[in-house]
Amino acid sequence: MKMTLRIRAGEPTDVPLIAELIRALAQYERLEREVTMTEEKLDRALFGPRPYAETLIAEDGGGKAVGFALFFHNFSTFLAQPGIYLEDLFVLPEHRGAGIGRALLERLAQIAVERGCGRMEWAVLDWNESAIKFYERLGARPNSDWTIYRLTGEPLRAVAGK
Repeated sequence: MKMTLRIRAGEPTDVPLIAELIRALAQYERLEREVTMTEEKLDRALFGPRPYAETLIAEDGGGKAVGFALFFHNFSTFLAQPGIYLEDLFVLPEHRGAGIGRALLERLAQIAVERGCGRMEWAVLDWNESAIKFYERLGARPNSDWTIYRLTGEPLRAVAGK
Protein backbone atom coordinates (compact mmCIF):
# COMPACT_ATOMS: atom_id res chain seq x y z
CA MET A 1 0.00 0.00 0.00
CA LYS A 2 1.32 3.44 -0.96
CA MET A 3 1.84 5.98 1.81
CA THR A 4 -0.12 9.23 1.63
CA LEU A 5 2.51 11.95 1.54
CA ARG A 6 2.32 15.71 1.81
CA ILE A 7 5.26 17.98 0.94
CA ARG A 8 4.93 21.49 2.33
CA ALA A 9 7.09 24.54 2.98
CA GLY A 10 8.53 24.84 6.45
CA GLU A 11 7.01 27.48 8.73
CA PRO A 12 8.31 29.30 11.82
CA THR A 13 6.42 26.90 14.11
CA ASP A 14 8.44 24.05 12.54
CA VAL A 15 11.79 25.24 13.92
CA PRO A 16 11.91 22.63 16.74
CA LEU A 17 10.98 19.90 14.24
CA ILE A 18 13.58 21.08 11.70
CA ALA A 19 16.22 21.18 14.44
CA GLU A 20 15.30 17.62 15.45
CA LEU A 21 15.61 16.43 11.83
CA ILE A 22 18.97 18.18 11.46
CA ARG A 23 20.24 16.41 14.56
CA ALA A 24 18.98 13.06 13.21
CA LEU A 25 20.76 13.75 9.92
CA ALA A 26 23.99 14.59 11.75
CA GLN A 27 23.72 11.35 13.70
CA TYR A 28 23.19 9.38 10.48
CA GLU A 29 26.21 11.08 8.87
CA ARG A 30 28.29 10.51 12.02
CA LEU A 31 28.81 14.28 12.35
CA GLU A 32 26.99 15.06 15.61
CA ARG A 33 30.11 16.74 17.01
CA GLU A 34 29.87 19.41 14.29
CA VAL A 35 26.34 20.56 15.13
CA THR A 36 26.40 23.93 16.90
CA MET A 37 22.96 24.89 15.63
CA THR A 38 20.43 26.19 18.13
CA GLU A 39 16.75 26.70 17.53
CA GLU A 40 17.24 30.45 17.97
CA LYS A 41 19.95 30.57 15.27
CA LEU A 42 17.88 28.36 13.00
CA ASP A 43 14.78 30.53 13.43
CA ARG A 44 16.76 33.67 12.57
CA ALA A 45 18.40 32.04 9.54
CA LEU A 46 15.20 30.56 8.11
CA PHE A 47 12.54 33.07 9.13
CA GLY A 48 14.33 36.25 10.22
CA PRO A 49 14.47 39.61 8.40
CA ARG A 50 16.75 38.09 5.73
CA PRO A 51 15.99 34.39 5.28
CA TYR A 52 19.09 32.52 4.10
CA ALA A 53 17.49 29.15 3.38
CA GLU A 54 14.14 27.43 2.96
CA THR A 55 12.82 24.04 3.95
CA LEU A 56 10.41 21.46 2.67
CA ILE A 57 8.80 19.08 5.15
CA ALA A 58 7.51 15.64 4.13
CA GLU A 59 4.59 14.42 6.22
CA ASP A 60 2.83 11.06 6.23
CA GLY A 61 -0.96 10.77 6.07
CA GLY A 62 -1.21 11.36 9.81
CA GLY A 63 0.72 14.64 9.64
CA LYS A 64 3.92 13.18 11.14
CA ALA A 65 7.14 14.56 9.68
CA VAL A 66 9.13 11.80 7.97
CA GLY A 67 11.77 13.85 6.14
CA PHE A 68 12.93 17.26 5.06
CA ALA A 69 14.98 19.19 2.55
CA LEU A 70 16.85 22.42 3.29
CA PHE A 71 17.95 24.54 0.32
CA PHE A 72 18.99 28.00 -0.80
CA HIS A 73 19.72 29.89 -4.00
CA ASN A 74 23.13 30.20 -5.55
CA PHE A 75 24.02 31.80 -8.89
CA SER A 76 25.77 30.64 -12.04
CA THR A 77 27.66 33.37 -13.83
CA PHE A 78 28.08 31.10 -16.87
CA LEU A 79 24.31 30.56 -17.14
CA ALA A 80 23.42 34.03 -15.79
CA GLN A 81 20.70 32.23 -13.83
CA PRO A 82 20.02 31.35 -10.24
CA GLY A 83 20.34 27.77 -9.09
CA ILE A 84 19.26 25.82 -6.07
CA TYR A 85 21.76 24.28 -3.69
CA LEU A 86 20.34 21.40 -1.69
CA GLU A 87 22.13 21.54 1.65
CA ASP A 88 20.29 18.67 3.31
CA LEU A 89 17.93 15.91 2.24
CA PHE A 90 16.96 13.48 4.97
CA VAL A 91 14.33 10.80 5.42
CA LEU A 92 13.91 9.06 8.75
CA PRO A 93 15.48 5.58 8.51
CA GLU A 94 12.22 3.72 9.16
CA HIS A 95 10.58 5.51 6.19
CA ARG A 96 13.31 5.04 3.57
CA GLY A 97 12.47 3.24 0.36
CA ALA A 98 8.91 4.59 0.27
CA GLY A 99 9.59 7.35 -2.30
CA ILE A 100 9.84 10.20 0.22
CA GLY A 101 13.30 11.34 -0.86
CA ARG A 102 12.23 11.28 -4.48
CA ALA A 103 9.06 13.26 -3.65
CA LEU A 104 11.14 15.91 -1.86
CA LEU A 105 13.52 16.15 -4.83
CA GLU A 106 10.62 16.32 -7.28
CA ARG A 107 9.09 19.23 -5.37
CA LEU A 108 12.47 20.95 -5.20
CA ALA A 109 12.95 20.47 -8.96
CA GLN A 110 9.49 21.99 -9.51
CA ILE A 111 10.50 25.01 -7.39
CA ALA A 112 13.74 25.33 -9.38
CA VAL A 113 11.86 25.31 -12.70
CA GLU A 114 9.16 27.71 -11.39
CA ARG A 115 11.88 30.15 -10.25
CA GLY A 116 13.82 30.01 -13.52
CA CYS A 117 16.81 28.18 -12.08
CA GLY A 118 19.33 26.62 -14.43
CA ARG A 119 20.39 23.80 -12.13
CA MET A 120 20.24 22.07 -8.78
CA GLU A 121 23.39 21.00 -6.99
CA TRP A 122 24.34 19.22 -3.78
CA ALA A 123 27.15 17.32 -2.17
CA VAL A 124 27.06 13.74 -0.93
CA LEU A 125 29.46 11.98 1.41
CA ASP A 126 31.72 9.52 -0.42
CA TRP A 127 30.70 6.62 1.82
CA ASN A 128 26.95 7.12 1.33
CA GLU A 129 26.59 4.59 -1.48
CA SER A 130 22.81 4.28 -1.19
CA ALA A 131 22.39 8.04 -1.63
CA ILE A 132 24.84 8.09 -4.56
CA LYS A 133 22.92 5.29 -6.32
CA PHE A 134 19.62 7.06 -5.61
CA TYR A 135 20.85 10.34 -7.13
CA GLU A 136 22.34 8.61 -10.15
CA ARG A 137 19.06 6.75 -10.80
CA LEU A 138 17.43 10.19 -11.04
CA GLY A 139 19.95 11.25 -13.69
CA ALA A 140 22.24 13.32 -11.46
CA ARG A 141 25.95 13.07 -12.20
CA PRO A 142 28.95 13.82 -9.99
CA ASN A 143 30.88 16.98 -10.78
CA SER A 144 34.30 15.48 -10.14
CA ASP A 145 36.14 18.30 -11.94
CA TRP A 146 35.70 20.52 -8.89
CA THR A 147 37.00 20.30 -5.32
CA ILE A 148 35.01 22.05 -2.61
CA TYR A 149 37.01 24.29 -0.27
CA ARG A 150 35.80 25.69 3.02
CA LEU A 151 36.90 28.42 5.42
CA THR A 152 35.48 28.23 8.94
CA GLY A 153 36.29 29.39 12.44
CA GLU A 154 39.67 31.01 13.00
CA PRO A 155 40.90 30.79 9.37
CA LEU A 156 37.71 32.56 8.25
CA ARG A 157 38.18 35.31 10.84
CA ALA A 158 41.86 35.65 9.87
CA VAL A 159 41.01 36.15 6.19
CA ALA A 160 38.37 38.69 7.25
CA GLY A 161 40.98 40.54 9.31
CA LYS A 162 39.00 40.02 12.52
